Amino acid sequence: MVAPIASIALIGLGKMGGPIARHLVNAGFAVHGVDVNPAAIEFARANKVEIAATPAQAAAQSDLIIVLTAYEQQVEEVIFGPHGVVEGARPGAIVAVGATINPATQSAIAQRLEARGLIPLDIPICRGEGAAEAGKLLITGGGDEEAFDRCRPAFATFADSVHRIGPAGAGQVGKMVNNLILWACISANTEGFKLAENYGVDAGAMRDMLLQSSAHNWAMETQIDKQPMPWAEKDMMIVLSEADRLRLSLPLCGTVKEVIKGIKIERGDFTGALAKKGE
Repeated sequence: MVAPIASIALIGLGKMGGPIARHLVNAGFAVHGVDVNPAAIEFARANKVEIAATPAQAAAQSDLIIVLTAYEQQVEEVIFGPHGVVEGARPGAIVAVGATINPATQSAIAQRLEARGLIPLDIPICRGEGAAEAGKLLITGGGDEEAFDRCRPAFATFADSVHRIGPAGAGQVGKMVNNLILWACISANTEGFKLAENYGVDAGAMRDMLLQSSAHNWAMETQIDKQPMPWAEKDMMIVLSEADRLRLSLPLCGTVKEVIKGIKIERGDFTGALAKKGE
């Protein structure tokens, strides 16, 4: 019988990783964390997270390693770079990538991890920072079914909706499609309300009506578009990159990317503007 997950490493203790670590500790898991931000480290330490010096050190003490960095290059570095996860992880440990990256990259990472005797999962998370604080994230997962099921008790501490939708890489496909539809809804909402505004119709009254109509969507309900959108362009560039690789024509995706970029320009929000694959 395979032992249950008891010890977890979190590589990244920022706006998502910090709350996730807190939920895991409160549920009784031993949590070992790594970050480069002193403020994130102090927050985690105050929540009884054991701080490790390197990803390798955190991995050496853990049954499950969750990677929560921002970009593909960072995921590669913390897993395979000097003092990375693979240097310290025990054979048979599970390495779950919670970052949003290109599905093709995720599949390549999975193959490299398997060659090292490690078990890869991809578990990109949805719903944002508020859901992380509340422990109500959504996981769209991929990888070995038995390994994924072993991790479910840990995942359930910070996510109230946990889905394994296929083999390694499938979780990233799920996140990619989720993000495409999310940003498309935000684009449509923005243009719809601009149209209403030019007719002089009250935006609040319009929103109340739309939330009861066939145009209702999660982005409108939560008003997530009023929050910073640092990863929006990166998300859409992943979609467009994969569409090119698969030789698919997805013309709406290019339009959505430009609409989202325009929204950010109007706000003076240039966070994530230079995010590219691998950056």
